[in-house]
Amino acid sequence: MSNYKEKLFSEFPPVSTEEWMAKITEDLKGADFEKKLVWRTNEGFKVQPFYRQENLEGLDTETKPGEFPYKRGTKADNSWYVRQNLSTKDVKEANTKALDILNKGVDSLNFCCCGRVLEETDLEVLLEGICAECIDLNFRISPALACAQAEALVAYFTTKGYDLDKLHGSIVYDPMSFMMRKGVECGLDDACKLIEILEPLKKYRALTVGAGILSDCGAFCYQELGYALAWGNEYMRSLTEAGADAAKVAKKIQFNLGISSNYFMEIAKFRAARMLWAKIVEAYKPVCTCGKNPEDGICRCSCKMVINATTSKYNQTIFDPYVNLLRSETEAMSAALAGVNSITVTPFDAAYQKSDEFSERMARNQQLLLKEESHFDKVVDPAGGSYYIENLTEALAEQAWKLFLSIEEEGGMLALIKAGKVQEAVNATNATRHENAAKRKESLLGTNQFPNIKELSEGRTPKNCGGKGCCCQTDSEPTIATLDTSRIASQFEELRLQTERSGRRPKVFMLTIGNLAMRQARAQFSGNFFGCAGYEIIDNLGFKTVEEGAEAARKAGADIVVLCSSDDEYAEYGPAAFKAVGDSAIFVIAGNPACIEDLKAAGIENYVHVRCNVLETLRDFNSKLNIK
Repeated sequence: MSNYKEKLFSEFPPVSTEEWMAKITEDLKGADFEKKLVWRTNEGFKVQPFYRQENLEGLDTETKPGEFPYKRGTKADNSWYVRQNLSTKDVKEANTKALDILNKGVDSLNFCCCGRVLEETDLEVLLEGICAECIDLNFRISPALACAQAEALVAYFTTKGYDLDKLHGSIVYDPMSFMMRKGVECGLDDACKLIEILEPLKKYRALTVGAGILSDCGAFCYQELGYALAWGNEYMRSLTEAGADAAKVAKKIQFNLGISSNYFMEIAKFRAARMLWAKIVEAYKPVCTCGKNPEDGICRCSCKMVINATTSKYNQTIFDPYVNLLRSETEAMSAALAGVNSITVTPFDAAYQKSDEFSERMARNQQLLLKEESHFDKVVDPAGGSYYIENLTEALAEQAWKLFLSIEEEGGMLALIKAGKVQEAVNATNATRHENAAKRKESLLGTNQFPNIKELSEGRTPKNCGGKGCCCQTDSEPTIATLDTSRIASQFEELRLQTERSGRRPKVFMLTIGNLAMRQARAQFSGNFFGCAGYEIIDNLGFKTVEEGAEAARKAGADIVVLCSSDDEYAEYGPAAFKAVGDSAIFVIAGNPACIEDLKAAGIENYVHVRCNVLETLRDFNSKLNIK
């Protein structure tokens, strides 16, 4: 057998970056490279249209998965827990459901304690038939009740004779998230006591960085990451200053992060998060007690970041809700490829109802597809060495680190939350994203782009979180600022529901005439535009005269007539069509032609085009049509 190994594409000569740039410059034909091809991200840095091996110079791409600083993962494999949330309002019912889903692929349970401590008698019922050593058990509870819940768990596991070293899970102690949700000021007073109580449960974590709430409120990736690092550092600084051991504190911290729809950015976010957190913990010089005895005595095992990633609620919609499945699947893919410890897929109907058996099954199966059919758990950090993602990771880490340092200079995460500055910054981002959605600079399929114009809500209305029995419920009055939890689709949904509640669907008639390509393109654009408000769209193949089109519009009972033609033809067709339509309907021109001032002088007031604020324009049309 020949030992010759053929190199693929060896017959092709190498192409330098300079040659690529020369070819791109030629193809741009004088257009600005930066404006045309360079993406300026929300995170504040530029993404180039292509990357090459030379872009990896100076970046660490040799570290293996499971090695400090853990950019490539904290473990040598890519296994993760499939987590599902359960309410414990009825512990017997919760037990029945838990046993059922454990047989369907779930291996991590997150129990919402519904505003009360689950005592040993409750735990007897809740965990009956469940082997706590075989799965990941988590308990979400209000900060004031966390210590009592920890005591009950330790007592229960001890009484049952479990090997406490084999148990893993968490108690979600998250006062900072609680403050931003409810506006009620509290501190980290119980944190040290909680660590002491959970000392027998070596693999149980409690000090929670619930930065996923920031993602659910529209925060950019760098904001969520920068605040998460400062959040975790608040625990480290506060508790070590109180005398706690740095290694023990670090090993009790867990990160609950969100996953947005920015696919590659999310992969980079989780990789950057592990790397930066490892360096933060290392700075505290946690003492190694595991017997590995590194030369500097620092316990780098405690530098590992444990991440539960949850798919976003922010971009979920109540119209065209099955598109939420596509969103959450690509989000889960990002987290799986990035090597997180557990994933929670938010059911597709979470925005408008209490999730049912079908939506929860779909959510579980989305992860099982990634594992069992796509084999994502078989490859560790496939993004490692990618020219693009490695550079994205470093750029995102740099921006997040700048935010982290600024937070520390202002007194730390807790101080900024109490002052309302974190909430103010995230709410400002949310407002910006709502504005971008209104102008369709940020697209949401089925909502502000390509709506299903025949769809009705069928009783679906936006659901509010935090009702009676919620684990974050409080009777206290807000004293500090809270986060704006409105989803990015909420304003468009409100508009469309307003149309639906009126009991009538305005008819939008496309008066198409002239240039074939332009009239078709503008009719499609206008149908997409007005469809966002739930209007009925009446398209047409074209008319020979504007009078013929106007007559057809009257026969169709049109409320709005949109003239669709080319810019060059509007000077002729615009005034004639406006006169032919008369008072029978609101007259609109699709486009922003050069002759617009002349058209306005002729009395034509309404135009729809790509620079419009779609939301405000549609609100104006609802007002003109007396839809309230």
